Amino acid sequence: MASKFLEALEPVLRVLPEVSRPRRPVSFREKLFWTGLVLTLYMVMGQIPLYPLTVREGVYEPLFLLRLIFASRRGTLLELGIGPIVTAGLIFQLLVGSKIITVDFRDPRDRALYTGAQKFFAIVFTAVEALAYILGGAYGELPLWANILIFVQLMAAGVIIILLDELVQKGWGFGSGVSLFIAAGVAQQIFWLSLSPFIMEDNLPLGALLAFFAALQNAIVTGDTSALMAAFSRRGLPDMTGFLTMIAVFLIIAYLEGIRVDVPVVHVRYGGIRGTLPFKLLYVSNVPVILAGALLANLHLFSRIAWMRLGEDSWWLRYIAVYEIRERNLELVGGLLYYLTSPRSLAEAISDPVRSAIYVALFTLICTFFAKAWVETSGMDPRTQAQQLVDAGLQVPGFRRSPKIIAIILERYIPSFTLLSGIIVGLIAAVADMLGALGSGMGILLLIDIMMQYKAIMDRERIMERYPGIARLLGMGRA
Repeated sequence: MASKFLEALEPVLRVLPEVSRPRRPVSFREKLFWTGLVLTLYMVMGQIPLYPLTVREGVYEPLFLLRLIFASRRGTLLELGIGPIVTAGLIFQLLVGSKIITVDFRDPRDRALYTGAQKFFAIVFTAVEALAYILGGAYGELPLWANILIFVQLMAAGVIIILLDELVQKGWGFGSGVSLFIAAGVAQQIFWLSLSPFIMEDNLPLGALLAFFAALQNAIVTGDTSALMAAFSRRGLPDMTGFLTMIAVFLIIAYLEGIRVDVPVVHVRYGGIRGTLPFKLLYVSNVPVILAGALLANLHLFSRIAWMRLGEDSWWLRYIAVYEIRERNLELVGGLLYYLTSPRSLAEAISDPVRSAIYVALFTLICTFFAKAWVETSGMDPRTQAQQLVDAGLQVPGFRRSPKIIAIILERYIPSFTLLSGIIVGLIAAVADMLGALGSGMGILLLIDIMMQYKAIMDRERIMERYPGIARLLGMGRA
């Protein structure tokens, strides 16, 4: 039975816009079409600027740390991206995992209330974040009518994004719109920062690869290798150090994703069919990085608003963040948040090694904390996993079919993998960001994980379409 909190929201949820589920099986090609259409609409929204904003250069980015994770684009209808959806989803999963609200996911009514509540609070967070941007001065000093118009545009765009995500999730497309938008945003930025032909102030293309080949050609023709060396360290611009770091992170994560421990299991309901239950080294995947990034980004946003209201007169705020006006924008120059912000390049990291070391240590520590907290509150702990295995009719050969016994076996792996995965993903993301990895460390981690998810989804869809009998036997019903 759903909690009273969800039941109290039911009258409001009935009037929310909704995408209907398909009443018939949707073919692989149809899903491909709808997925492509949703992605195209999302990318088009990222090219439409907010009216009356005309100049995007120099505009402050309160959520710069989560620009890729939230699949957002500065100064456009995608200003907030999927931020409200992600925030609502994470909060509700934590609330359910910690039993603050109760939901029976086997009950269709409970599932509908839970999904509707997530949608409602995604809309609420859209309004809150839009107001935070406007009140925080993200668009500079604008007249009241302009601020109201921007708020309306952000709200309308937010609702459209929520419905696009719902369309994909309800079976019209593959996976979820959130994952689709994140992967597309990261891939687009990596492509642009690698191959953009626009000439910059150093007389080299913006793209790291094109800049390298242009510098190489110049070195061959003139014999001057200074530009070639500079292609590996371009202050504030994508360079070959960032490109090579991106490749290295891809290879490292791809390797680590393959490390796992297989726990043998048998299915007591199907004649003792044997199988294995895999536990990956990266047990919590990229969730700690997302939560750490969300925490830091929101701290940046609200500390900036507080600084604009209180300024240097607040002694306690100076311990959290200190800002200075540089090139018509507030720039973080001190306080705790300064040491929780990644240096922008390898050169900047080397010039301030103390800050770099503190940043890596603190970010890794935060990711480790969130890894442990996520496992405990989202049902990934040994006790909950053991109960789920017993409920599914599985047991470990040679042991009694008891949740307590299975939990003891799982405790050999889950706590260690939780700790290691938090440390590993936090360390990789922090170091990759300091080295200027194209797409950022967090973005690359997300892209790899989403690509693997989509490969599994595509394989599953092909099996369901080509071999419906096997799909029914394995319980792989269509959405």
